[in-house]
Amino acid sequence: MRSNRIITKKQSFDKAELRLNETLFCNANGYIGVRGTLEEGVPDFISTMRGMYLGGVYEIIPMKQAESLCNLIEKKQTMLNVADTQTIYLCVNGEKFDIQSTQADCDRILNMDEGYTLRTLAWKDKDSNRYEASIKRVAHFEHPNLFTIEYRVRSLDRDAEILFDSRHIADVKNYSDPDDPRLADESEAYLEAVMSEMTENSSIMLAKTKVSGISIASAVGHKLFTADEKGNLKEIEINGDQIDRIKNGEIRGTFRVHIEKGQEAVYVKYTVFADSIRESDPKNKSREILCEVMGKELSELYKVQKDVLTAFWQRADMEIQGDDELDLAMCFNMYQLFQSSPRMDKVSIAAKGLSGEGYEGHYFWDTEMYALPFFILTDTELARRILAFRYETLDKARENAGLLGHKKGALYPWRTITGEECSGYFPSGTAAYHINGAISNAVISYYLATGDTDYLLSEGEEILLEIARLWLDTGNYDRDGKFVINEVTGPDEYTCMTDNNFYTNCCAAHGMKWAVKIFRELGNRDEMKALSEKLGIDDDEIEKISEAAEKMYLPYDEKFGISPQDDSFLQKPVWDLENTPKEEFPLLLHYHPLHLYRYQVCKQADTVLAHFLYPDSADKETMEKSFRYYEKITTHDSSLSTCVFSMQASRLGLYDEAEKYFGDSAKLDLYNRHGNSGDGVHTANMGGAYMAIVYGFAGIRINEDGLSVDPFLPKSFKGYSFNFCYRGRSLRVEVKSGEASLKLLDGEKIDFCHNGDKYSLNSVGAVSTWKLKQ
Repeated sequence: MRSNRIITKKQSFDKAELRLNETLFCNANGYIGVRGTLEEGVPDFISTMRGMYLGGVYEIIPMKQAESLCNLIEKKQTMLNVADTQTIYLCVNGEKFDIQSTQADCDRILNMDEGYTLRTLAWKDKDSNRYEASIKRVAHFEHPNLFTIEYRVRSLDRDAEILFDSRHIADVKNYSDPDDPRLADESEAYLEAVMSEMTENSSIMLAKTKVSGISIASAVGHKLFTADEKGNLKEIEINGDQIDRIKNGEIRGTFRVHIEKGQEAVYVKYTVFADSIRESDPKNKSREILCEVMGKELSELYKVQKDVLTAFWQRADMEIQGDDELDLAMCFNMYQLFQSSPRMDKVSIAAKGLSGEGYEGHYFWDTEMYALPFFILTDTELARRILAFRYETLDKARENAGLLGHKKGALYPWRTITGEECSGYFPSGTAAYHINGAISNAVISYYLATGDTDYLLSEGEEILLEIARLWLDTGNYDRDGKFVINEVTGPDEYTCMTDNNFYTNCCAAHGMKWAVKIFRELGNRDEMKALSEKLGIDDDEIEKISEAAEKMYLPYDEKFGISPQDDSFLQKPVWDLENTPKEEFPLLLHYHPLHLYRYQVCKQADTVLAHFLYPDSADKETMEKSFRYYEKITTHDSSLSTCVFSMQASRLGLYDEAEKYFGDSAKLDLYNRHGNSGDGVHTANMGGAYMAIVYGFAGIRINEDGLSVDPFLPKSFKGYSFNFCYRGRSLRVEVKSGEASLKLLDGEKIDFCHNGDKYSLNSVGAVSTWKLKQ
């Protein structure tokens, strides 16, 4: 396993580049997210998203409908900027450091092997004396409440007086951009500082949201050292006079230290967060954790961080030969997914992770459909945590179903933080019932990859049954005796409120069949009997679910030999994509929704995704014709699209197309291919890129028959390899010119299939090798 997952960039003051670096060099651990803003700040004329976020912490804000029709959503939750403890002003010999005016040379580093970001600085003062500084930031995985900054300053040519002017600010606002629908349109201060306390080396502030009533405690501790040229540290005592209140909601710490030529001044800032969603007394909890972590050596905290990542990369290691940019981008994507994954309850993975305020911190179907597969194959514990959020919010999903008129079942919200719907535009939000399909598919996929029957009995089957009930209540039988589902929106948000969306119907049938299968196979277990009694479900209702699944209507068009996206899709005129100006993409920002809905034009993969996920939904000829049809009318305005086309092309044996559609999707954020990564990373696309390699190029399939592997080598690759987990085993795929192999790294004997033939790996270290298909 390699150990060189490092990204280095020069700091730029181009506005777009500055915002991009704030995203790329963010620190997160699933609970805390910290944008990679500059400690000393930037000039007021430069727009910056200076944010610190906590997973699952929100405020409720109004979302007034133009017409208050029955049960339309009129409020939503939004993710909060909870504090600013990043701000540290530096003065050297009385001169305030400013990276622009001093023309400091600045490198930014992301070390994904050890889990930190680093900013290195080199500059001269007005008398040409040289100074160096390094600023190391960590959001700690083992201590998810903790974020640290280690600020080191060295004087190379003379003795120096160093002043660290450190701020603890609870009076903060969220970012806004009224011109971008993916961001809030007003900058709001959602928090009020209600309490502050100071000790000799720390401060604690408690802030409270105005509507949701959530309390957020931020505790900040300080340590100060000098370091000689050999690196030996000497701690300098901090007294209470160095910490004072500037105003309500802002506390200042001023820490002075004298260093001799060649010495370093070292300032360490500890921030601990706690909230009332998870803690009965967040103030005291933050104080307790702060005392604990400040009692540890910083080097010890760094070592634990590295150990966590060493274990992660052993499970998830991936390497691409022949494209260094792609190789680094895939490391970045997997690291960002890991940073975004929940390490506490009542939280999931947002569309932007914890790297920015795009989509207001909401969870979508993206989490289960695109992000979760990565964790199923690399970290089953985190996969369970992601799934647990949907079980925690199952009652809210039941309530949501009731609001939409359903007598039984659960309908998960399109956008949410707490489990309540946050989508104001229901045609492409609430009507997207296929989120239920993503969640049921996630439950089934997790079970197939892990064999975790205990999960099915404790949580998974209850989710499946309640989703199955929802489908049964939503659909009906038509004149021909087929089960149909009307007035829903599929993944393609350029076509809304349709009858028999092919993808949605496939999802429904798949989930219903599995709900019935598990119920019948585990029906004699005490847990299943208790679940039946809890839900009031009996054999008659199970039979109705089974019948609806078997009789599910899947549209087919004989003229084109394809699976139509829905009943009316092929009746519409085809959008002239070839003659649409480039500046009019994405279309949703330039055309009224109704105008889009009346054309054959797709924002993203819809039927193509159904064919990939549910290979029994059509024969291969239909799938290939459908692929060719939809690729001509799909804009890929969504970052979730090209990865799906790539996966399905791989599945169909269209290897050139698979490589073409994979294209730059993996490089989207690291190289800012869509120009909007400054708002936050695209976590779902990162998961999709992983799936395109693992499920697409490598041909990994996990179904009732077990594991199969059928890889090919893209022409632009010299080779690729990756580790993954399956049913308690650790395995490694290696593909290079002429041959491919599967190796058992850890665990018991494993049987698998390749190209229809059965193989076995009987012991750790065993390898099966075969000639590569061309």
